[in-house]
Amino acid sequence: MRLFYAIENSPLGHLLLVATERGLCAVQFGNSVRELTRTLHRQLPRAQRDEARLRPWSRALQEYFKGRKLTMTLPLDVQATTFQRQVWKELQKIPYGQTRSYSEIARAIGHPKAARAVARACATNPVSIVIPCHRVIRKDGSLGGYGGGIARKRALLSLERAQGETR
Repeated sequence: MRLFYAIENSPLGHLLLVATERGLCAVQFGNSVRELTRTLHRQLPRAQRDEARLRPWSRALQEYFKGRKLTMTLPLDVQATTFQRQVWKELQKIPYGQTRSYSEIARAIGHPKAARAVARACATNPVSIVIPCHRVIRKDGSLGGYGGGIARKRALLSLERAQGETR
């Protein structure tokens, strides 16, 4: 399997995009190009830098940062359990600028006592923003965790809410 990557600047730091020939398999934030590159090559040593191949996906993400709704038709090539896929599919239904609790997601997928498992599925989401795990919060309204850091989660939610008000 061939892997391609690009590292883009975003308002929230650097953004690593990794794809196979079938679709995106990773979208991750990082604080530096060096950090992202080092981690990538440690985990996926054969990945080749190819900004041109990833440009359509990069553009879609840059449009998101400008306040435009991210099209959920971006092709994905992610490995997941059946439960993770159920959770991730439900996350993609959360409207732009809105949030749901881990408990609400658990109920929506028919596993009302699985809030902690939902949180774990969110934590293992390899394509942040595309599968919007940042839109999932705790039942008490606090933000909970986020792989890109709480400051980025807060910023993503603020961006979406601000843009939602101007639509």
